[in-house]
Amino acid sequence: MTGSTDAIASREALRSHYGEPLDIAVACEKPKLDKHHKRFIAHAPFMCLATSGAGGQPSVSPKGDAPGFVHVLDDETLVIPDRPGNNKVESFCNILENPKVSLIFFIPGISESLRIHGDAQIVTDTKMLELGKARSKLPPAAIVVKVTKAYLHCGKALIRSKLWDPATQVERSTLPTAGKILAEISGGTVGGDEHDRIAPERMKATIY
Repeated sequence: MTGSTDAIASREALRSHYGEPLDIAVACEKPKLDKHHKRFIAHAPFMCLATSGAGGQPSVSPKGDAPGFVHVLDDETLVIPDRPGNNKVESFCNILENPKVSLIFFIPGISESLRIHGDAQIVTDTKMLELGKARSKLPPAAIVVKVTKAYLHCGKALIRSKLWDPATQVERSTLPTAGKILAEISGGTVGGDEHDRIAPERMKATIY
């Protein structure tokens, strides 16, 4: 990364630039889940999982399903079912090297989000997998997160972005199809019109 004479390079400089955290931001942090966090998770159909391997390689993975797909086992434990994907398992590889994870949950129409930090492990225990069963299918694995911090995050980012405003939705035709993008970046080895033709049915058949 190119250096800059005005770059912030220390915690002290960062704190000097921004000042102390707002009292409300500190007060809302809890070491485990309370009833409000649990209710938020029960209504959330979408979350993002952030991980980082021992070598510092970060990854953010979107996770989505029916509201409440992330199961609250108790005040300190979450179970996140895995779903069929591309088998790159980047998040899993990172967790094996570094169990520290961060989650952020979203509920359509709600400006606030829920942020959770914790320590994760990958499990294949049948009892845990049963919690994430969908359409009579067990997930191949699950992530169990031991919560170390949880807090609601203010809605400024979602308000500024108008994320839930139907008027801001972009027409699909604005961007190239997935098949066209894949064909271009792979030099034609994958993707193309055939990918776009079969993708909808393949998605339905392999979503669980």
